[in-house]
Amino acid sequence: MGPSGSGKTTLLNVLAHRNPGAKLNVAGSVYVNGSTISDTDLQSISSYVEQDDALIGSLTVRETLDFAARLSLPSTIPGHERRRRVDQLLFAFGLQNQAPTIFSTPIRKGISGGQKRRLSIASQLITAPKILFLDEPTSGLDSKASYEVIKYLKSIVRKQRLIVIASIHQPSSLTFDLFDNLLLLSAGLTCYNGPLPAIKPYFERRGLPMPLYTNPAEFLLDLTSSDFSQDEADAQRRLEKLHSAWRESSEAHAISAFVAGPSSEKDVLIGNKSRAPFLNVTLALLHRSFIKSYRDVVAYGIRFAMYIGLAVMMGTVWQRLPSTQSSIGPFTNAIFFGSAFMSFMAVAYVPAFLEDRATFIKERANGLYGAAPFMIANFLIGLPYLFLISLVFSLITYFLNNFRPTAGAFFTWVMWLFLDLLAGESLVVLMSSIFPISVVALALIAFANGLWMSVGGFLVSPEILNPFWKYVFHYIDYQAYVFRGMMVNEFGYRVYDCGKGCHCMYQSALASQCKIDGQAVLEEYGYRTGDTGNWVGIMLAIILVYRLMGWAVTHLRKT
Repeated sequence: MGPSGSGKTTLLNVLAHRNPGAKLNVAGSVYVNGSTISDTDLQSISSYVEQDDALIGSLTVRETLDFAARLSLPSTIPGHERRRRVDQLLFAFGLQNQAPTIFSTPIRKGISGGQKRRLSIASQLITAPKILFLDEPTSGLDSKASYEVIKYLKSIVRKQRLIVIASIHQPSSLTFDLFDNLLLLSAGLTCYNGPLPAIKPYFERRGLPMPLYTNPAEFLLDLTSSDFSQDEADAQRRLEKLHSAWRESSEAHAISAFVAGPSSEKDVLIGNKSRAPFLNVTLALLHRSFIKSYRDVVAYGIRFAMYIGLAVMMGTVWQRLPSTQSSIGPFTNAIFFGSAFMSFMAVAYVPAFLEDRATFIKERANGLYGAAPFMIANFLIGLPYLFLISLVFSLITYFLNNFRPTAGAFFTWVMWLFLDLLAGESLVVLMSSIFPISVVALALIAFANGLWMSVGGFLVSPEILNPFWKYVFHYIDYQAYVFRGMMVNEFGYRVYDCGKGCHCMYQSALASQCKIDGQAVLEEYGYRTGDTGNWVGIMLAIILVYRLMGWAVTHLRKT
C-alpha cells in the first residue's frame, strides 16, 4: 500500500517478472523457496490480475470462466472436471446467480463493477496457481463492493493455501483488516513491512500514535503522502525520517536476516501448471471469437451495415449502365470505386482488432498461449464473415450496375472482392500490431490506402507513373491486382455498341459492325486475359506476407 506514484505497480511487475513498456533496469533478485526462478517457471505457478478488467464484454460469466479453463488447462483434465472447477469458482465468488449474464458491452449492461472484479480474479484461479498478483483489485469500486471482492478472495485463499500479493490504494478499515501483512511504500522505499497487528505499536514507538476511531489505512497514507503538503521540504524530511526509521528497526533487520535456504518443495511447486495443447487453444479462441462476432453488434453488426449502405449507394449511382461505349468510362469508374473503397473501409476493423489484441497481451503475459494461435484464430474467424460481406455486396451491386450478366463473371467478381477485403483486413492487422494506438493505426492505414489508390494503375497509367512509385509500390499494391482482375472480368469477354454515327472510341476487329470488343479497352490499360491465375497467386502471397509480418510483430512486441 502507498500513495499514488509510490511504486506499487512497479514492484508487482518486478516480482512477477514483468517489464511492460517501461523497460525497467532491475537490480537484485526474486526468490521463490530460497531459489531464483525463471520467467517460465514463475508463470507456471502464478497468475496476474491487472487493474483493468481484460475480459470480453459479450461473453457470459460462465463462458468467461469456461474459456479461461479451456485456454489454460492441459488436455489430461476431462471436460467434466473443467466444468466442476468452473462451478466451484462461481459458487466461491458468489457469481452463481450471474452465470448466464454477459460481462458488459457498450449497448448492453451486464454485471456490476464488484462482480466484474470478482470474475477477473476467478478467471485467474481456474488453474489453481500458488501465487496470485493483484494490481489494485478494488480500483473504481465503492467501499461495499471492495469489501465483498476481498472477502471472497480471502475465503479462496484459506481453502487453496494461496499466496496473494496485492496492491491497494485506500481501503476502508473493514477491507484493510482482511489482509495479513502490509508492505507500506513511499517514493519507492519501505516505510513498514510486517503483520497488521504490529502496525500500531511500531509507529507508537516512533512517536506517531494512531488516533482512536481512525481508519488505519487513511492514517498511514497521510503519513507517507507528500503530494498535497504545503511545505514540500518538511514533507520530504518526514518521509526520509520514516525510511531511515524502518532501515534501522529490529523488524527490518529480522527480515534481512531471514534468507530462506533451498527447499525440497521447489520441484513440487515449479511446473505444476501445464499449458493447453496448441490445437485446443486455437479451437477455443475460434469458438470465443465466433460468439463475440454474432453478439457484439458494435464491433461487427455496424461494420456489416456500413458495407450494405456502400453497396446500395454504388448500385444506385451506377444503376443499369447500358452496353454502349458511353458506359465504358462509368463501368471502369465503378470497378475502381468498388475495389478501392471496399478495401479502404477495412479500417473499421481497427477497434475490434485492438480490443482482441489487448485481451491477448494480458493472457499471454499469464502464460496461456502465444502469438501463433491468436493470429491463426483471428485469420480463420474472419474468412466466413468477409466472404458473406463480399457475396451480399455483390448481390446488391453487380446486377444493379449491369456488369457482365453470367454466373461465372459474377462469382469471379465475388472472388476478387473477397481477396480485396482479406488483403485490406490483413493490412489492418499488420499496422495495428505495429502501432497499437487506435488513432495512429487509423491514420496510417488511411494513408496506405490512399497510396495504393494512387499507384494502382487507374488514376495514373503504369506506363507514365513516376519510376519510384512504380517500381517500389505499384507491383506490391494489392488494389492494383484486384482492379486488373475486375477489368478483365468485365471487358475481356464483352462487346459494346458504338452508338449513333458509329464513331467508335476504341478500335477493334468489330469496328465494321459498329461495335467495340472489350479487349480493346484492356489494351488501353495494358491488361490481357489469361493472367488471372497469376494475379490471384500474387494476391495470396501479399495476404500471407501481411499476416506473417503481423505474427512476427505480435510475437516480438510484449505490450
